[in-house]
Amino acid sequence: MASRLSKITGIAVAGAAVGALLLAERARPLRQRTRKELPRLARNAAMGAACQAVIMASEAPITEAIAQENRRQRRGLQHLIGGWPGRFAAVLLMDYTYYLWHVATHKVPFLWRFHRVHHVDPDLDMSTAVRFHAIDMLVSTPMRMLQVRLSGADPATHNIWRGFFLGSVLFHHSNLRLPKGVDEALSTVITTPRMHGIHHSQKLDEMDSNWTSGFSLWDRLHGTFRADVRQEAIVIGVDDPAATRDIALLPALEAPFAPNNYRHAPGTS
Repeated sequence: MASRLSKITGIAVAGAAVGALLLAERARPLRQRTRKELPRLARNAAMGAACQAVIMASEAPITEAIAQENRRQRRGLQHLIGGWPGRFAAVLLMDYTYYLWHVATHKVPFLWRFHRVHHVDPDLDMSTAVRFHAIDMLVSTPMRMLQVRLSGADPATHNIWRGFFLGSVLFHHSNLRLPKGVDEALSTVITTPRMHGIHHSQKLDEMDSNWTSGFSLWDRLHGTFRADVRQEAIVIGVDDPAATRDIALLPALEAPFAPNNYRHAPGTS
């Protein structure tokens, strides 16, 4: 009973936090919108629902089984270190591997075909955080399996990371204008809306920065951190001939399979 009540309380708190962030990004927008809001929200929500269905049918049960086995066999980084330091190390490793995966989704042409669907959105807000191609979730499943196995995350640690990851993704995709000093202070630790806005720029040298989905440490270590671009100067989206067409739902779903388009990821040849 106590466990069920705790779960319900957690869901209620998470829902309240998401609702508060939705209101905040509308009350204090960081960038001006370029498209009508309701059609964007509808198609992004539809794509997010499809992604969640795929995750629950494939990735979630597989990674949960690996986490259970990590606990039984006491294997992986978490159990090598032990205690709360081990849990934290496992979270850091999962966060870092997602940084590497994100870079790969831009640099590997096959992966970019699917990830491009996320970047085609001409506005950036919380709904963009769930705008992904459902097959993108399938493609990333082997990476997620390896990520959980190497980290040694048990179910509790895996849930901590998933909560942190989801919260971070929703936050840094939001169109929330924080006081600049607050945003700068937060960006020394985590990814912020200003940071991620630069990553969603159409300019390739700006897009090729601020890759991390959680701790900003990885961008700083790899020299990919940028904070020198004014948000007002950023054009959100992808600069290619089919980008406008692929904003809509059906074209976005078909885009990765177009035979003559998007053969190469940005910056590759």
